[in-house]
Amino acid sequence: MYNYIDYCKTACLLHLVPREDVIGKQLLKFQEKIYLTDHGIREAVYGNNMRDVNQILENIVYMELLRRGYEVRVGKAGALEVDFAARRGSERLYVQVSYLLASDETMEREFGVLERIGDNYPKYVVTMDEITRSRNGIKHKNIKEFLLMEEYV
Repeated sequence: MYNYIDYCKTACLLHLVPREDVIGKQLLKFQEKIYLTDHGIREAVYGNNMRDVNQILENIVYMELLRRGYEVRVGKAGALEVDFAARRGSERLYVQVSYLLASDETMEREFGVLERIGDNYPKYVVTMDEITRSRNGIKHKNIKEFLLMEEYV
């Protein structure tokens, strides 16, 4: 299994993204997350992409952060996951991605983990929602808005 993953990585079909403890600022040595270089591969294998819309949105944001020159990690804050902890030079930002903020539980999951991070770097929740629900300094952006922003910091 690992050979196939390594072959796909070498062929530039996927990226293995390491995890980082965003509170302790340490790189973790396990459980890398996999992102595809082209989510059309998922469409070719599975057919309908709407089944995995959360993963597709996350993949799009990951690739955009890379395109903008960020070094991207998957964050860990205690037992919770931060979708992306991105760094470019002295800039740093955190991004959570979700399809919709349709329930209080989803709002708490997406914003709550970012609220646990004690530093003052920009924090974003990116969704397909058209209504902005920013709170406690965490910016909520529609994915189209986020992708078209000139700067994140």
